[in-house]
Amino acid sequence: MADFEPKIVGFLCNWCTYAGADLAGTSRMQYPSTIRPIRVMCSGSVDSAYILRALLEGADGVLIGGCHPGDCHYVSGNYKARRRVTVLKTILKTLGLDDERVWVRWISASEGKRYADTISEMTAHLKKIGPSPARKLWSL
Repeated sequence: MADFEPKIVGFLCNWCTYAGADLAGTSRMQYPSTIRPIRVMCSGSVDSAYILRALLEGADGVLIGGCHPGDCHYVSGNYKARRRVTVLKTILKTLGLDDERVWVRWISASEGKRYADTISEMTAHLKKIGPSPARKLWSL
């Protein structure tokens, strides 16, 4: 699978991670173009249904990026996101699905390098584990 390029759907907090992605871009940092960023006002607003839909429609991975704990612009949104993803991962494991395709990372607006490194690391991890089984469903 040398030619496999993962597709990552990223739900990025407007105030922190999306701004960190912007910093990485304006600083011309190099990272794979495997992410499809979706700006959300808060990582706490990302419903599990959005994550499942992305995975079921062929995304190889989903990244939820938010403010560092204690720094959320909406006070506790990132704690809500962390709890929600923990429950979702438990459900995925119970169903026999790969929970390693869903990542949560806290990346502030000043951490462009951390954003670029996260995308590189997630891309390498997804290349290692291969394409999502749901891709086969959509290629019929």
